[in-house]
Amino acid sequence: MCLEANRFSGIVPPELGNLINLQTLMLSSNNLTGNLPKTFSRLQNLTDFRINDNNFKGKLPDFIQNWKQLTRLEMHASGLEGPIPPKISLLYNLAQLRISDMDGPNQDFPMLRNMSGIVRLVLRNCKIAGEIPAYIWTMKNLEMLDVSFNKLIGEIPTSANFERLKFLFLTGNLLRGNVPESILKAGSNIDLSYNNFTWQGPEQPACGENLNLNLNLFQSSLKVDKIKQGPHCLKNFNCPRYSNCLHINSGGNNVAIKEDKVTVVYEGDADVEGGAAEYFIRGNSYWGFSSTGDFMDDNNYQNTRYTLDLSSANISELYATARVSPMSLTYFHYCLENGNYTVNLHFAEIVFTNDKTYNSLGKRVFDIYVQEILVVKDFNIEDYTGVAQKAVVKPISNVIVSNNILEIRFYWAGKGTTRIPDSGVYGPLISAISVVSDFKLCPNGGTNRTVYIIVGVTIGALCLLLFLGGILWWKGCLLRKRRGKKDTRRLDSVTGTFSLKQIKAATNDFDCANKIGEGGFGPVYKGQLPDGTVIAVKQLSSKSKQGNREFLNEMGMISCLQHPNLVNLHGCCIEGDQLLLVYEYMENNSLAGALFENSQLKLDWPSRLKICIGIARGLAFLHEESRLKIVHRDIKATNVLLDGDLNPKISDFGLARLDEEEKTHITTRIAGTIGYMAPEYALWGHLTYKADVYSFGVLALEIFSGKNNNNYMPSDNCVCLLDRACHLQQTGKLMKLIDERLESGVDEKEAEIMVKVALLCTNASASLRPTMSEVVSMLEGRLSVPDQIPEASTYHEDLRFKAMRDLHKDRQNQSSSGSQTHNSTAAHTFCSTSTFGHDLGDIKPYSESCGEV
Repeated sequence: MCLEANRFSGIVPPELGNLINLQTLMLSSNNLTGNLPKTFSRLQNLTDFRINDNNFKGKLPDFIQNWKQLTRLEMHASGLEGPIPPKISLLYNLAQLRISDMDGPNQDFPMLRNMSGIVRLVLRNCKIAGEIPAYIWTMKNLEMLDVSFNKLIGEIPTSANFERLKFLFLTGNLLRGNVPESILKAGSNIDLSYNNFTWQGPEQPACGENLNLNLNLFQSSLKVDKIKQGPHCLKNFNCPRYSNCLHINSGGNNVAIKEDKVTVVYEGDADVEGGAAEYFIRGNSYWGFSSTGDFMDDNNYQNTRYTLDLSSANISELYATARVSPMSLTYFHYCLENGNYTVNLHFAEIVFTNDKTYNSLGKRVFDIYVQEILVVKDFNIEDYTGVAQKAVVKPISNVIVSNNILEIRFYWAGKGTTRIPDSGVYGPLISAISVVSDFKLCPNGGTNRTVYIIVGVTIGALCLLLFLGGILWWKGCLLRKRRGKKDTRRLDSVTGTFSLKQIKAATNDFDCANKIGEGGFGPVYKGQLPDGTVIAVKQLSSKSKQGNREFLNEMGMISCLQHPNLVNLHGCCIEGDQLLLVYEYMENNSLAGALFENSQLKLDWPSRLKICIGIARGLAFLHEESRLKIVHRDIKATNVLLDGDLNPKISDFGLARLDEEEKTHITTRIAGTIGYMAPEYALWGHLTYKADVYSFGVLALEIFSGKNNNNYMPSDNCVCLLDRACHLQQTGKLMKLIDERLESGVDEKEAEIMVKVALLCTNASASLRPTMSEVVSMLEGRLSVPDQIPEASTYHEDLRFKAMRDLHKDRQNQSSSGSQTHNSTAAHTFCSTSTFGHDLGDIKPYSESCGEV
């Protein structure tokens, strides 16, 4: 029974389990959800089972042990979680086992010793840790071994048997040691990229005359100098010069394109006979690509299948060719000047068609990474353009090059169709790439982008002027009453503008039904523009000095910033007393709603870790990577929004301010939220970017525990969540704080790292807190977390909770004196020495001790 690519949704009917004579069941490329029916345990005659590209929930069930006749099992991006059950070892008739992109905790390599007849083994991106079992290297029938993108350690044994092995993909692991010479000279397609092998230099067999041309060694070696990890076969490699732009015609020849009245030459790579595992570098230009993976089941071993040509199509020459990859395709440039760049990715789906034939039913889905950051998840060219065979440019702005290396990676995570119109049609496709400096003109006119750069510089200057104008207005240096309206009108030149009529139409005249939130300075509404774009409208009162101040500050800040983990500003509206900011709409609202309220959105552990890392990346950008170094000052769960894929985006820049780099700190008027403010800032106005690090630590603790810092007062009478965590740290029981709703699927090592990082960030001493780039590295496992978390003095320790204790005591005094009590909040937004806004939750009565029970 083949039900692939039918766009079915919902759960699988359990009645299918009654078809006990069923031998083949293929459900791939649908939108199926829920658990696999328990009735499937009856399908004991199954020989072929495939559920790729779905949205199933739960773990891979143990009842698969009943499928003793199974010869082929495929679960690429099925949605099911790990670990792979031990009883899979009972499927000793398996010839093909293909599992990829499985979420869940880290797991050991599954027991497969009994599968002596296995031919193709794919366990890609399944969070497998530890060593590859010795018996895997001696399997006599094995033709393909793909264990890419896991956490495997150890070495490749010299006794490894490669008699029948055609494909060996070990990409993206932690493997070390020397590689047996038999592999380096074998005829197999072998990818050792992104590992820690200890190459000795250009004298290695990998660099000799008998080099296997199907061998990928890109960044395969462990070296301090990252620039030498890739071209390690180039003796004494040094960049003779540095460029500031790059243009590539992927899969095609050199082609001259007229852009902005200037002829631009896109260098082609069609002359490269790319294979299943390929590492290529163009010596004179210092760029190249790394490709890995095999188009399984197409029975085609010609290298020409990695480039596409549709020259007869009604499409420009730049988009008529493309390079494709079955799994991962990385373009790189080794000798770029450091600075900010814009990466333009050129796409056109030239395989599928726009007619109503079978060729139009295919779906190509892949992920895009730039500088090792996931910038687009589940990218579908046709969805982006609306139709097949239409050219489109996907810009990725504000790309930071800090070590002269740029990497752009396209990765197939198992989603989309794989057999339309033919077997083996899937994986990332790219037509062309252009990389343009944001700070310097390209030389020789051949890659001149003067118009764009002038526009970019102009907009950047306007952003800066606007922000400085906001600061002056804030300080009272500009006339407020007479010039207020005139100043805000100047915002029109910075970003998109909307009329009040447009906003009213989009929000149904600010209908209460469209109200999705309430900020410290006004409500937020959901709206929809005539073109279908869904927006979020933040309404600020121009009658409020604080509202005006926040409006100008937020416009000045966020219109100058672009990052995947910062909310995107579409524009603004200034009419009469209305000050409106128009943002991209975030489907899953705020992180606070998901963590603290009775939300239908349930955050599992992988989602929480992803959110935590995303927030850290956004802050690292603000502190260290953006041209304008910015301290946010109000990092908390309500100011983090979640899109449809649970990607976090930092919002609410109304309190943010520039960090003056020549000063170690600035003393400023205090603004922020009690419970999240660092003690040196809350008490003395001493502001550095380490204040944001502290706030992030509190937020990471909330993500870990699912509890609101200010609203958590356990039975042992701690004043807040962080107070409780500090006491549990002293007793070695930090894991007691983990959210009990997570139940299973928690990677204990990742969880321990997160909670320790949270406590590092919330150290009472700012000097002992890490930078946000260090936080990102620790959360991603690239930097070790100290075994012992440094503690500050008792004096400082108490200062972290002084504001909370004072607030609780004040509440107690009000209650005992019979004074009128207002609806209190769990997180108070501190706007001045006496002004508080409202956020979320109720503060519970304070009591003095905080001991371990």
